[in-house]
Amino acid sequence: MKENKNPEYLALTQEDIDRLERETPSDEELYDLAELYKVFGDSTRVRILYALLESEMCVGDMAQLLGLTPTACSHQLRVLKNSKLVRFRREGKIMFYSLADEHVRSILALGMEHILE
Repeated sequence: MKENKNPEYLALTQEDIDRLERETPSDEELYDLAELYKVFGDSTRVRILYALLESEMCVGDMAQLLGLTPTACSHQLRVLKNSKLVRFRREGKIMFYSLADEHVRSILALGMEHILE
């Protein structure tokens, strides 16, 4: 328990401070969360995620739909895959990508709801 050194500046009680310190995620968890949100900082990646809301796609179809080169599309999909936002399956030589799970749908929906308020 840390001592409240400047009590005249704080409206929180020591119990409040202790509770908040216990409930605040670790620095590592906050770093990982910030890194996840950085992935959403690129509109091309967000466009890819929105395309995958409808159905899984191969790189070629996605690149054509979004007006990207297959190389640029593959690069962005790699970033999304490394962030666990998309998954893939192989069918012969072709890779098909889809959203990793319902959390990704929720993140997109909540973000859109927020900006449209």
